Amino acid sequence: MKLPQDSRKFLLGIDTGTSKTHALVSTCTGTVVGFGEAGCGNYEVVGLDGFKDAIREATHQALTMGGIKKNEIAGMGLGISGYDWPSEELLMIEAIQALGIECDYRFENDVTIGLIAGSSAGWGVAVDAGTGNNVRGRDPVGRIGRITGNSVYCGEIGGGGEMVWLAQIAVTQAWTLRGPKTLLTQAFMDFAEVESEFDLIEGLATEQIQLPPMLAEEIFRLAALGDRVAREIITTSARELAINVNAVIQQLQLQQHNFDLVLIGSIFKAGETYLDPFRQTVHAFAPGANLVLLSVPPVVGAVLLAAEVVGILLHELRGAVIDSLQQFEGHHQNDTENS
Repeated sequence: MKLPQDSRKFLLGIDTGTSKTHALVSTCTGTVVGFGEAGCGNYEVVGLDGFKDAIREATHQALTMGGIKKNEIAGMGLGISGYDWPSEELLMIEAIQALGIECDYRFENDVTIGLIAGSSAGWGVAVDAGTGNNVRGRDPVGRIGRITGNSVYCGEIGGGGEMVWLAQIAVTQAWTLRGPKTLLTQAFMDFAEVESEFDLIEGLATEQIQLPPMLAEEIFRLAALGDRVAREIITTSARELAINVNAVIQQLQLQQHNFDLVLIGSIFKAGETYLDPFRQTVHAFAPGANLVLLSVPPVVGAVLLAAEVVGILLHELRGAVIDSLQQFEGHHQNDTENS
């Protein structure tokens, strides 16, 4: 294992998300020593200042917990929610440099660090399906594959928000008699607290009623009760997400290879109702895709990205970081319970 040649002994990983921001510090041999958490770090949601505040707070907590000084950090890796295009790089750099940590660093879209954390080889494809959907991949030599991550505006379907969008179309078509009746209509009326189907449609058409992504849970519930439209929405969403995945597989020419396909996000927790059509569509195109549910925090991938920056091989560190994090979490949980 190649270690830094100076006194810097620690790796800092940062994962910014729409709901929370995590920072994790480990030694260059994979021992976790500090963790920090802050709120939303997606700069598209909280702005550049909010992004800076989130990564600063999480980093401060992690360094303080570990008793680590900034000048002891050998490398940083960041997974940044909302970072999608080269035109955004200068904003990302400005925020990272505001941390005041002078070391080499690398930043990627947050889905990429999920891939690094969840794939045994550090490469393959990762698909995130939560509120929205995104797909990122990289091959053994580091080439990147991706979709836009811009939801229905670019024809990319798969997350909860897109499922609710499909459901809104379905209830509208049911009202115009273009499509079949569905229990989704009453579910959305109940959510909007309106008394008639007409009131629902008027509210949707005039944008006085907004249907949030969390209503995807209702789609799954009604599908389980036998609603045909709800079942079709789930199947359509799963297959469309798989097509997004297949596009990235094709970009990286992995169709004939064995590789990990890392599944990230709440939608995959719905089980086989969603996974079965998704799996079938992927395996018809890439039989060697090994579906793996991400079981560790994505911030692990950010630490491993930091390791890459300083020349440490991922396969030498990944297991150590994961094992150490589990022990670290267990230790601090016991401290909390005993305090």
